Amino acid sequence: MQVEGIRGLIAPILTPFNDDLSVATDLYVAHAQRMLDQGCAGIAPFGTTGEALSVGIDERIAAIRDLIDGGIDPARMIPGTGLSNVADTARLSRACLDMGCAAVLTLPPFYFKSVTEDGLYRHFERLIAAIGSDARIYLYHIPPIAIVGVPPTLAARLRADFPDQIVGIKDSSGSWDNTRALLDIEGMIVYPGSELPLLDALKLGAPGCISATANINASNIVNVLDMYTKGDMAGAQALHETVKRFRLLMEGYSPVPAQKRLLAIATNDARWANVRPPLTTMSEEAGRELAEILKQEFDFEVAPTLESAQ
Repeated sequence: MQVEGIRGLIAPILTPFNDDLSVATDLYVAHAQRMLDQGCAGIAPFGTTGEALSVGIDERIAAIRDLIDGGIDPARMIPGTGLSNVADTARLSRACLDMGCAAVLTLPPFYFKSVTEDGLYRHFERLIAAIGSDARIYLYHIPPIAIVGVPPTLAARLRADFPDQIVGIKDSSGSWDNTRALLDIEGMIVYPGSELPLLDALKLGAPGCISATANINASNIVNVLDMYTKGDMAGAQALHETVKRFRLLMEGYSPVPAQKRLLAIATNDARWANVRPPLTTMSEEAGRELAEILKQEFDFEVAPTLESAQ
């Protein structure tokens, strides 16, 4: 059975915290809805951008339930569930699938380094058995962070042997050659982990992308996708160049604290600036300086852009 991927922009949503660093459910639900209102086709809670590895299993399950109770369709969610062992990853993945999520996004076991491809294969083989035959897994390849990756050869092997369970991959390698090799795997749904190669990936069959900067720049990325779909290649390419420059500017900062500070400014809710250790909060002064740079460089008004979607 071929699982149809979510087509369009998927936002790996930031996780807001109260001042005691508990998950701020009210902000979380409102932000997820804002992403969908701005044109995102789906959301990916608890990825790297969502500070996933700072959030416990039970906290994640409760937060996803809160999203669903708040009106977010679980069929538009691909939560991150990758932990460093089969038992915990399977428990979290099973809970998300039982709540109706479209699929789960799963890191390889990332603690032990210099492991073999056969070892990684055995991990996913056991994970699928532990989750069950209805597992729907997107592999998560992010070697700049996890160090341990999912190379195209392993992705192809897993896809061939488990076509009903290994449905796709998010490629956050930053390497176009790697993304292109993944797109050659028959039946594999491939989401670039950035909007930078978006147009090239779409031409080779990618359904969209999963981009951290969707949290503050969703509308422009969605417009690139819409122009491409309508055949307006000149418009798509021109806006894509702007979107890429925006992304590269944001990559010069610590993206999670920076985007959270911008959201705190935009919503006038200081809780948005909170991050869990080991990340550190961006100061309000630095955030306002960044907001001014975005205004000067992109005519990007932080507050009106976000408030208009509320």
